[in-house]
Formats: sequence, C-alpha cells, structure tokens
Amino acid sequence: MILVAAVAYGWWVVAAHHRGARWPWWRTLSFLGALVLFGILQFGIVGVYDQTLRWAFVLRLALLFFAVPTFAAFAAPLTLLRTGGPARLADAASAVMGSRPVRVLGNAIVSPLVALALFCVLLTPLSAAIRTSPVWAVAITVLVPMLGFGLLAPLTEAGSLRSSTFVTAEFLLAFVELMLDAIPGIVLRITGHVLDGATVMASGPGWFPSALRDQHLAGDLLWFIAEVADIPVLISLFVRWQRTDRREAHAVDALSDEEMAELTRAHLSRRG
Repeated sequence: MILVAAVAYGWWVVAAHHRGARWPWWRTLSFLGALVLFGILQFGIVGVYDQTLRWAFVLRLALLFFAVPTFAAFAAPLTLLRTGGPARLADAASAVMGSRPVRVLGNAIVSPLVALALFCVLLTPLSAAIRTSPVWAVAITVLVPMLGFGLLAPLTEAGSLRSSTFVTAEFLLAFVELMLDAIPGIVLRITGHVLDGATVMASGPGWFPSALRDQHLAGDLLWFIAEVADIPVLISLFVRWQRTDRREAHAVDALSDEEMAELTRAHLSRRG
C-alpha cells in the first residue's frame, strides 16, 4: 500500500508539472508524512503489540483514523489526480466525491457520530475479539484510514461547495465534536474494571502493564488524541467558510443593479 501510494502520487506530480501546473511542495511533504506515519504504525511498537496491549491497539486505531487521513487530506490527492492523473480515473474519483454517501459523511453533522460510534466499540466485549483477530487487523489497516479520509476530504479538496449558512453550522457543530470524541476515552480512563472482559494479559516483556492499567493508558491516549485531532478539522472548516464567503460575495458583486433589486424584492416577498 505504501509503495503503490508513493508511486502513484509521485507519477501524478510529475505529470502535473509536464502539463504546466505547479504543485505546492508542502502538499507533497504532507503526503510523505502520511506514508511515514502509516509505516511507523504498521512496523513500529504499536504494530508489534497491538494484538496484546490495549493502549497500542487504541493508539494505532486512533492515529489511523485521525492523523494519517489528516496528512493525506491536506496533500489533496484527488485534486492532484484531476491535475496530473488519468482522465478516466479522475472522472471516477469526482463521481465518488459527488455521491450522496460521501456528501453525507463529509460534513460536521455526521462525522462526530461516526467517530463516536467507532470508538464506542472499545467499551464493549467486541473490542477484545477485534483486537486479537488477524483478520480484523488487516481490515483496520485498510478501512479505517479510508473512512477517516472520506470524512476529511470534502473539507480540504477543491470543488466542495456549501452555502455560508451551512458552513457556519458545521463550524459550530465541530465544537460539539470536541466533547463527543472524548467520551469513549474518558470512560476507559475512569472505569474501575476491564470493560472488554479480557482480564488475563498475554505473556510478554516485564514492562507490560496490568489489564486495568492497560485500559487506563488506552483511555488517556484516546482522550488526548481525540481532542487534538479536532484542531485541523476546525482549521479546514474556517478556511472553507472563508472560501465560501468570498465566492458568494463575488457572485453578489457580479449582479447588475436591476438584478440586485429584483433579488431583494423576491427575498422580502418570501419573508412577508
């Protein structure tokens, strides 16, 4: 996955350059950061112990959901695909981005509920079965970053049009997300018993914590990451609000005096 992503992104950057388009260096660096972080999560300590340690599993899950998609979204791979990629693949990506499921996921009304539902699974006995399953480990590796990217891409990719009223509502609801995302982490941290029922720790190095301490560490990490991860979302919403407000202002400025008067009369008649 890392190799395919790196080759495809690099190929599209070169093609965009040949077509006369300048691609910002910081977007390429952001994509490189996503690949490096993904590799660390796969081959580092959390990738080695995620099936035996709760905190390693939670850290890997949270970073795959929040951090990796954030770096990838700011790299704007879909915009790059439209600029330097194959036309057929670009059209397919545009169709997916314009589909109803992606539009529903890509707003701050639904995304907090998706994140809350994902991490509430950690509070159930199902968490232990998922954590110890090799099949689920592969599914998490592939599907969780895709889900996170699907939530963030509409905020950062060009061509996502919203009214200023809707974007303002999204911005306000993003603050609610600051509290919602933290709920599973808080519950893991303050609960005095093991929630997933796996009280017997697998054999490992001497520094392995007890089952309850492991859960508390997982709660600390999830609580912290969930709060910090909302910062780039708020920044993206603010940038999109500025872009939407500027677009609507230009549309109003382009109206003639007669068109503006007619628009005002229509607005006043609706309110009356």
